[in-house]
Amino acid sequence: MLAILTTHPIQYQVPLWQALALDGRVPFEVWYLTNHGVQPSADREFGQTFSWDIDTLTGYPHRFLPALQGATPAAFLKCRLGEGLRGRLRASGALALWIQGWQVAAYWQAVREAQAAGVEMWLRGESNDLVPQPLWKRPLKRTQLGWLFKRVDRFFYIGSTNRRLYERFGVTEQQLYPAPYAVDNSRFAQQAAALRPHRAELRRQWGIREDSFCVLFCGKFVEKKHPMDLVAAARCLSDRGLLPNLHLLFAGSGGLGPELRRSCNVVFDAESRLAFSPQRPSLPPASFAGFMNQTEVSRAYVAADCLVLPSGHRETWGLVVNEALASGLPCLVSDACGCAEDLAGEAGSFQFSNIRELASKLVRVASEGGTLAVPPSISESVSSICRAYLDLCAVSGVRPELTA
Repeated sequence: MLAILTTHPIQYQVPLWQALALDGRVPFEVWYLTNHGVQPSADREFGQTFSWDIDTLTGYPHRFLPALQGATPAAFLKCRLGEGLRGRLRASGALALWIQGWQVAAYWQAVREAQAAGVEMWLRGESNDLVPQPLWKRPLKRTQLGWLFKRVDRFFYIGSTNRRLYERFGVTEQQLYPAPYAVDNSRFAQQAAALRPHRAELRRQWGIREDSFCVLFCGKFVEKKHPMDLVAAARCLSDRGLLPNLHLLFAGSGGLGPELRRSCNVVFDAESRLAFSPQRPSLPPASFAGFMNQTEVSRAYVAADCLVLPSGHRETWGLVVNEALASGLPCLVSDACGCAEDLAGEAGSFQFSNIRELASKLVRVASEGGTLAVPPSISESVSSICRAYLDLCAVSGVRPELTA
């Protein structure tokens, strides 16, 4: 079988595990290191405790491994193996162990465990070749990742920039399998379709005028996502007398919340316990919808006219863009984001932190409409995983068995 090691039940990964189980060509089991997000868990960047409002534990085989006390997927050293995996790998009959990157210590430990158990190592990470590296750091990164990549047999790349990173480390064509980052497109499309007849009502609830061009920022209010760039672009447009009907909609929460509110004319705030300045017509009008869970966020996608993701290079992909596109919402994406090349292209992307270019592209989308790229589907990844598994079976002399 295929053993899949991951930090916790992640809302974006679970649909892939469910689709793989439904397909039935690959016997597998997901091994979780923590239960973060299943039970109410604290998220430092969101600034609140929450659990996902979708079922993340049914429809596929899984188990929780023994965890170390205080284990959390947010810290490299705190997310370590609570047991050696080689015995479990041998007992399960696993042919391969698949890890989801290298951001926690457990994944590095798992590489050695797989070697000791004599099973293949598979990898699907998020990093890309866009991140500028200081000169002093480049040799260290090349040494560390070079050690890891030499011990990986098959690589699943999520997009063009991710693939280029692997190629720069000498990963061969034969080792590479496309597994594009995707969300449950059908769920988001269905949620949006059900809400679309209520679009006018949603906008009224959030204080968005019927004739407004509503631009959505959806995510954590943290520095790496640069939400203040959207406010700056709105002020730039105001100074130039353009898009007088612009309205900003913020769905999310985080440390930059107070600064965002001070920089806008807040007409609605779901988190009214946070103080903000009184009405200031000289600032861009904005509504703050608060943190929105998986079944709630479609309200923002339907209410808005365009999504903007202004993040910097630490945004390794940007799955909010997949969600928005699946919901029928045009997007503008910073070229520093991992998804920009594959999902936005030249028309839908802008130079990171170039406020004037972002402002100009907002004007274009408002007047001409935005381009709707077709987001990749989970079925593409399932096909690649099945192909990799069949390749492994052929090499190992094992006859594949259907599980469904």
